Order: sequence, then structure tokens, then C-alpha cells
Amino acid sequence: MSSIKTKFIHFLKLVFPSTYTELAIFLFFMICYGILGSYIALHYRIIFDNRIPWDAYFSFDNKSILMTGGSFERHPLSYYFFNWVREFSLFISGGKMDASFRLTLAWLSNIIITLNIVQVFKYVKNIICLPLWLNLLIILFFGAFSTNIILSFTPENFTYTLFLLSLYNHYAAIKLKKEEKIPATALSLAGTAIGGLTITNFVKVFIPLLFEKGLFRNWKKFGNAVLRVTVSMICFVLLYLNRIDFKYQTIFSKTNQQYEKFSNVKSMPTWDMILSFFFGGNILFPGFIMSDKHNMKGFNFKGLYMDLYSSVFPYFFVILLLILIIWSYCKNFKNKWVQVIAISFFIDIAIHCVMRFGLHTSYIYGGHFVFVYPLLLGWLFFAYRSSPKIMSLLTLTVVVLFTYLLATNIFRMTEFFWFMEHYYK
Repeated sequence: MSSIKTKFIHFLKLVFPSTYTELAIFLFFMICYGILGSYIALHYRIIFDNRIPWDAYFSFDNKSILMTGGSFERHPLSYYFFNWVREFSLFISGGKMDASFRLTLAWLSNIIITLNIVQVFKYVKNIICLPLWLNLLIILFFGAFSTNIILSFTPENFTYTLFLLSLYNHYAAIKLKKEEKIPATALSLAGTAIGGLTITNFVKVFIPLLFEKGLFRNWKKFGNAVLRVTVSMICFVLLYLNRIDFKYQTIFSKTNQQYEKFSNVKSMPTWDMILSFFFGGNILFPGFIMSDKHNMKGFNFKGLYMDLYSSVFPYFFVILLLILIIWSYCKNFKNKWVQVIAISFFIDIAIHCVMRFGLHTSYIYGGHFVFVYPLLLGWLFFAYRSSPKIMSLLTLTVVVLFTYLLATNIFRMTEFFWFMEHYYK
């Protein structure tokens, strides 16, 4: 019993703030995101409107996700999770889908995204071991990302996926640092939770196993890893098949339909979508465009989408940030923690940039990988911790990027409020 109690306490310390600094960060972002989300929930109906199932803003499917969990071929187990979210929100609102319902949804998202910020801080503090002032700079930079801002009030799969991925990467990094293996139970839980919300993230759960000490030099360790992966996959597959009443043929037909639907957009240059949407839109807001939408039941509404960047400055921002990330990867190429992060990122690059799945709206997929940026920036600072001149240059660069990011995203959010004021009052 004492062992279970100890593990539970360790779990709580892993997930939630465990120091005064972490608590201060948690409260700071809770207040910032909370004010934003609360105002939107109380004054506008954009977070949840029974008449609008999808695409009210940036292609998020708030109502559809809350009511059904999303399509089973992409989000196989989210149906169960969002049943809890919906029922809890209805309990708080007294069974009404009103402002109180929207406020509850916004605060659930706020808490989860703030915990995601805390996880990234824990990683740079405990794994990379950077000075506090540098940790705070990286966290402030990360906290101003457009993905975090939008997801802080958006009830969507991406909101919870971002937190789970950052949490799991921190947990796996701790295990690698202690040279311990990730237990089969933890793998199964992570695979079910992360893969259940978005199936393409399922494989990411197993990446840290590749870097366990002596894995490829000891057949017993290798066999144990294969066994843990097998147990995790069996648990996930059985739950997935049970969700669809074991009608596995529908998985392939639906998946093919989704791929065809979201991979054949030719209205924009591919290179521009990659820079403006995949690498840029989930960090730095571009301009917005409106579109006339309908719910296929006679109700017309306005949808808001991100546009391609329209000036040289955003492109310069994105390219400079990518240079820092690539520099970090090259400099830390032999670092197993960096490889875990990078391989996870490469999976998303392959899906969206190479296979072009959802490339025209890839800014919404930032919840699958934006935590990679602050972590790789942290490792870049770590690599030059003994070089004051380069450290100063890197710090100045991040400060300039942060200043531009914050100013631009605040300005774009004023445009978002104009949109809500006119169409979602």
C-alpha cells in the first residue's frame, strides 16, 4: 500500500506544480489565459453553439468534438473522454448549454494548457537544467504561441493532446535520465490516452524506448521492450475495435476518405503553406480571412481561417526560429533526449508536409508538436552554456523574437475579437 501511495504522490508532483516557482508560473498563465477565456465565454457564443458543428474559427470542431468525440478513424477513443467533459460541464451549468457551460469548457481548457506550460518548464528545469532566468524567458516565449492562446479556451482534442504529449515527454526524459525503463503499464496508459485522442500520435509513445540503455546490445532488454510495446498495442487495439463494434473494415474506408478530403488542396503554393501554416501559424498568427459556412441544416454562419503571411517580417521570424531549431538539433545530434523530441517532430513533418494531410489547415495541428520548439531552444542554450558570447547572442535573438511574437499575436487577437463582436455576439 505504501508503494502505491508513493507512486501516486510522485505522479501528482509530476503533473502539477511542485515548487513555488512552478506554482507562480501556473497562477500567472491561469490568470492570463483565464481572463481571455472567461471574457470570450461570457460575452460570445463562439466556444460552443448548438447550431455550429465545425469551422467557426480556424477549423476547430468544438461542438462536434464535444458531442461525439470526433471521427473514430482519427480520434478512436476521444468519444469516451469528451462524454466526461460534456457531462461535467452540464453538471456545472445545471444542464444548460449556456454561458456557464461555455465558461466551464473554457476553464477546463485553460487549466490543461497551463499545465502544459508547467510541463515544459519542468522539462527545461529538471532535464536540461538551465538557469531560472533562462527557463522563464523560454516559458514566456512558449506561452505566447498562437496554439497555446487559442487552445486555452478551445474544447478540442488538440488541447488535451498537447498536454499529454508534453507530460509524456517529460516523464520519458526522467526515465532516460535515471536509466530506467518505461513500465508496460505507463506505456499502455500513454498509448491509450495519446493515441486515443489522435491516432497518429500513438507511435510517438514508443520513441523513448529506442534510447533505453543497452537496448540493442542485450537481447533480454530488447525482448522486454518488444513485450511492453506488444502489451500496449494489444490494449489500444482492443479498445479501438470495441469502440467500433469490431467492424475493422470501416477504419480503412474512412481513413482513405479523410486522406483524400484533407490532402488535395491546390489553391496555395505548397512551400507557402508549409512556412505559413505548419511552421508558422501555430506560433505566429498570420492574417485572417472569413468564409461563408453552413451546417447543412439551413443555418448559415461565418467561419474564420488563417491566411498566408503577407509581409516579409513573419517569414523572417519563422525562418530565424527554424534556423535556431535546426542548429540545436545538429549541435545536440548525439543527445538522446534531443533525438526523442526530433523524431516525434519528424513524424508530424512527414504526415503534414510530405504526405500533405491537412497542410492547408496545418496550423490547427500545432497541439501535436509546438512543445518541441521551447525544448529544442533549451537544448541549444545548454550546448553553449560555457560560451558567454554565443549565450548572449542567443538570448538577444529570443528576446527579439518574443517581443515581435507577443506584439503580433496581441494585434491579431484584436482582429479575432472584432470577428466575434460582429458575428458571435
